[in-house]
Amino acid sequence: MKVVVVSGIWPPDVGGPASHAPALAEALLAAGHEVEVVTTAGREPEPRAYPVRWVSRAKPAALRHLAVARQVARAARRADRVYATSMVRRAALGAALARRPLVVKLVADEAYERERRSGRFVGTLEEFQRHPGGPRTRLVRATRTWALRRARRVAVPSAYLRELALGWGLAPERVSVVPNPAPAVPEQLSRDAARAALGIEGFTLGTAGRLTAQKALGDALEALARVPEARLAVLGEGPERRSLERRAGELGVSDRVRFLGAGSRDDVLALFRAVDAALLTSAWENLPHTLLEALAAGTPVIATAVGGIPEVVRHGVNGLLVPARDIDALVQAVERVVRDDGLRASLAASAAASVEELAEPRILGRIVQLIVADEET
Repeated sequence: MKVVVVSGIWPPDVGGPASHAPALAEALLAAGHEVEVVTTAGREPEPRAYPVRWVSRAKPAALRHLAVARQVARAARRADRVYATSMVRRAALGAALARRPLVVKLVADEAYERERRSGRFVGTLEEFQRHPGGPRTRLVRATRTWALRRARRVAVPSAYLRELALGWGLAPERVSVVPNPAPAVPEQLSRDAARAALGIEGFTLGTAGRLTAQKALGDALEALARVPEARLAVLGEGPERRSLERRAGELGVSDRVRFLGAGSRDDVLALFRAVDAALLTSAWENLPHTLLEALAAGTPVIATAVGGIPEVVRHGVNGLLVPARDIDALVQAVERVVRDDGLRASLAASAAASVEELAEPRILGRIVQLIVADEET
């Protein structure tokens, strides 16, 4: 079988789809299937063992969206399935034009994220589900739901997101919870070697991913300003970087924050191996890959209790949970991990074991089966 994998980001980008899509492509190849990828990128991606078709992000948004749908349709005509881990609407349109089955990995409510980015809605994800909205909001919701209803299978990484998706009218038998995978961390990647390679000294928090408003890293900087013993290493690029660097200067923490730029998945794992704790301050989430990458590296997490995060992070066992946008609670959690050596050691000791059952080969195998399964199964 030949599968078209659609992902909005691709290495060297850092983020969930950029980690998941290449790993899934390799799992499909290992299972004897063919792969072709459609993605967007700032420059031509490095060659792989399969074709990677890309659309430049420099194109105006409308033209870029149409170009992606066209690329998906072209690739789908040569394939048996389309699998979308993001750009779901464009993938659904391309699959429909090619008359090919669609399988979706749903990682967020795209309608909500669009409305948040535009400033048309400022509430929580849960509040958005009850928000009637205007004509534009209703259109975004309608196209989101059309795309998902066209899919023969929808995989969601958390029970939390499944409940949201069922609220949009999706058929329960087509929506399956398949958690995001926890990667294997190379044994030779020791903590001391990782710290030396990154030049990390003293207690350091780490975070990785696209620098967007969703990640609320301004909250991390606010907390850092109140915990002078802590440093922060940030891996990733995105539209918020300049404003975050500016805010770090305003708060007087520029000398304790390092923006490392973009990096590979190996760089993400090396960062989490090196730091003392991972920090995830997202205002909304599903089940982020970086959370699982940090735990797999044996690093405890301090995370906001949003989306599917509490389904993996057990407060006081493998990490600490705080309410979103609560700076005081975030400061208290960071202080606990910085100053309580026993707690930090206990959390770290439980981190890797807590995600063993989410080992990447097992989870990717489940997704491969979901993609290639016949309709009647």
